[in-house]
Amino acid sequence: MQNPQSLSRPIARGKTFDLILTSMLVALVFVSTMLLNIRIPFFAANGGLVHLGTAMLFISAMLFGPKKGAAAGALGMGLFDIMGGWLLWAPITIVARGIQGYVVGKVAWSKNRNGTSIGWNIVAAVISIPFMLVVYYIGEAIMFSSFVIPLASIPGNLIQNAVGLLIAIPVVIALKKLPYFK
Repeated sequence: MQNPQSLSRPIARGKTFDLILTSMLVALVFVSTMLLNIRIPFFAANGGLVHLGTAMLFISAMLFGPKKGAAAGALGMGLFDIMGGWLLWAPITIVARGIQGYVVGKVAWSKNRNGTSIGWNIVAAVISIPFMLVVYYIGEAIMFSSFVIPLASIPGNLIQNAVGLLIAIPVVIALKKLPYFK
């Protein structure tokens, strides 16, 4: 039998809470990606989606920082690719969205801002986009043995990120007003 005092240690409770929170963010990104996704046939013949997962990735990173943003993006969208029939894309997505979530969180949380600056949150998302684009471009170039074919995905990815940012910023502003985030 465990000592009752060891069950109430803040360190153990903190790690458990951290794991639960991260798991919930991963699940929210996955469900947001699965819930509403629209194929963009006119931009990306090799598969392009606009979905709510990008908004949830931005929200997760802005509210909880780089580590949770990276985990939520990589695992949530990677799981979507695995479960949604995009298995070949999963490794690329895991790397691209993990880096994107980390970059958003790192910039938004730099200099003790903790995601509270609207301007820096926008800058964080904008800075993260080229990282995501480069990883997808390289992954697609390898996948299709072409440096030209991946160019077709760029407009769709830009639209997806713009939609995600337009949704994420008002949500983060509203959530940051709650006592939990103050």
